[in-house]
Amino acid sequence: MKPASNLILEPMNQSSALVLVVEDERDIATILENFLKKQGYRTERAADGESALTLFRACNPDLVLLDVMLPKKDGIEVLKAIRREKQTPVIMLTARTEEIDKLLGLELGADDYVSKPFRPMEVMARVKAVLRRSYANAPVTELFRLGAIELDTLQTTVHVSGMSLELTASEFKLLQHLMTYPGRTFSRADLLEATMPDSNALERVIDVHIANLRRKLSEVEPGEFIQNIRGIGFRLKPQA
Repeated sequence: MKPASNLILEPMNQSSALVLVVEDERDIATILENFLKKQGYRTERAADGESALTLFRACNPDLVLLDVMLPKKDGIEVLKAIRREKQTPVIMLTARTEEIDKLLGLELGADDYVSKPFRPMEVMARVKAVLRRSYANAPVTELFRLGAIELDTLQTTVHVSGMSLELTASEFKLLQHLMTYPGRTFSRADLLEATMPDSNALERVIDVHIANLRRKLSEVEPGEFIQNIRGIGFRLKPQA
């Protein structure tokens, strides 16, 4: 099936991106900053949750590397506060490897996660991938309209029945992909590959993003926009 419209892609220069590193272990924070700077990124550092939010509001970073276990305010609290204010991409760093922790972070609006112990170059790859998903691969002149939904890839905005909808970077990319092929059913693996190709996140993460999208859409306009096709996957209704 052909996409609903052609997309024009224009890569973004990420060399000046500012990354806020929130990590209370000094050695780990230093290693991350050094690797980020070698990749051409600018950095700021916070060692606790309260300082992280202060810096976040002051420096307006392009991406946040956020440890879960922090003094004063933990990473989940910080993530909630960030999401109340902005949709800045956030990658969670966690030593707690239980699946529920990973899914919880993503459900609250994180864009990816990395489990400790990690290789610094793995983190760099995730940073580059999330920034690319968030900005570089966004078409610059494309406006999608389907029923009550309007998605503008130039402004990275979504409106439903004229009302603005706040989405995370991953949710935006997922909705954009579904709107590109209205009525087409995608498996979880398809959606994961299309929207998070450089992540090793579990396929169930797609369920979390779909649930969040459904909730946000229905809060503005009641109705079933995204359908679950049993045993296959998900699709956006052709006349959403």
